[in-house]
Order: sequence, then C-alpha cells, then structure tokens
Amino acid sequence: MTGRPLIGLSTYLEARTRWGRWELDAALLPAGYPLLVQRAGGLAAMLPPDDPAHAAETVARLDGVVITGGPDVDPSRYGAERSPRTGPPAPERDAWELALIRAALASGTPLLGICRGMQLLNVALGGTLVQHIDGHVDRVGEFGRHTVKPVPGTRYARVAPQSVSVPTHHHQAVDRLGQGLVVSAYAEDGIIEAVERPGADWVLGVQWHPEMGEDVRVMGALVRAAATV
Repeated sequence: MTGRPLIGLSTYLEARTRWGRWELDAALLPAGYPLLVQRAGGLAAMLPPDDPAHAAETVARLDGVVITGGPDVDPSRYGAERSPRTGPPAPERDAWELALIRAALASGTPLLGICRGMQLLNVALGGTLVQHIDGHVDRVGEFGRHTVKPVPGTRYARVAPQSVSVPTHHHQAVDRLGQGLVVSAYAEDGIIEAVERPGADWVLGVQWHPEMGEDVRVMGALVRAAATV
C-alpha cells in the first residue's frame, strides 16, 4: 500500500440535531474518533447507517473498520428481554453495524470495536451482554477513568503490555463470550474490558474510549494492520 490506510468509522443517525441556526436530521460522530484515526496515521471516512446489504461493498473499499460507541444494543439481538435500565433501541445502527462487522470478519479486514462496538462484535459472534453494571459511569454525559489490566499473551497485551488508566463511560458489558473470542483485558472489578479473535486477522474490541484520551496505541495498531492488507 502507498499512502495512509482508509479507516471507516460508523456513525450515529440522529433526528433534529441543532448546530448554528440549523436543526436537521444528521449523521454525526464525536470529533475525537476521526481525530484519533488521523493522529494514528490513517485517513478517516464516516460511514452513516445504510442498507445492510451494502456492507460488504462498503468494507471492500476500506483498509480498516472501526465500530464506534453509542446507544445500547437492542437485547433482542442476543435473545434477551429488555431490562428497564436498557436505553431505547437504535435499529438502523444495530443492523448496519452488525452487517459491517460480519463483512469485515468475512473479508479479513482489520476491525476495531469501541465500547458499543466491542459489545456488537460480541453479539455478532453469538455472545450476550450484561444489561446494567454499576461503577463504570461517574456521571451521565461525563467520562470517568479506571484501570485496565491486559491478559498476557494476547494481541492487546502486545500493544499495551502494562496496566493503564483509560477514559470510560458504559453501563453494559460482555457476558457470555461470542464464538472464537478471548478476553484480552479486565477492569479491576473483573469486568471484561477487551476481547479479540486470535488468528491472522486483526480483530479487537475495547470497552473504553481511546478517542477521549492521548494514548494512540490501540488505533495505531489498527492502522498498521490496515496498511498491510
């Protein structure tokens, strides 16, 4: 490959979003995500929700895929009843991002899931989620921090071999692991903080929000993997 690898980032689809004097439906994404891709040496492309049938064609034009954070995954996607503490569904995002994940896995395109993206990776491979945990949200709308510890011998541990404090904001977590996934980091309270699929293809999910911090190692590893596809 010549030049910087092209990294696709999934986006929100929000009704009646306001900026300046405008109030319109919008496909949007916090700026930290594309900025992190750029800081890590990649080109960022936003991927608004689309017909899932177009996912394979979309992924074929990319060098890497990032499934970003966002709303709770609909529990029906993993065969569970909705908890009263689970947020409202985002069916367009669920369908599109699950299709992107499956297309990336099928094609061997490097794939990174962030927060919701890690949870969707787990669901795409047949896993389930805990619909509510305490202690990983300091205040709604504000990011906190906690320490994550890598599992020795994993891909994540090769990227970040020591325990590290990370930006965090989530109230759901991985429960039963999806097929082929292994845990590659834990929080101090035992919550799963990273998962990956061993093998030649680069597949990693992290529960925290690297786009809200200064550590580019995880995104840098994705960009390097994307540059060799």
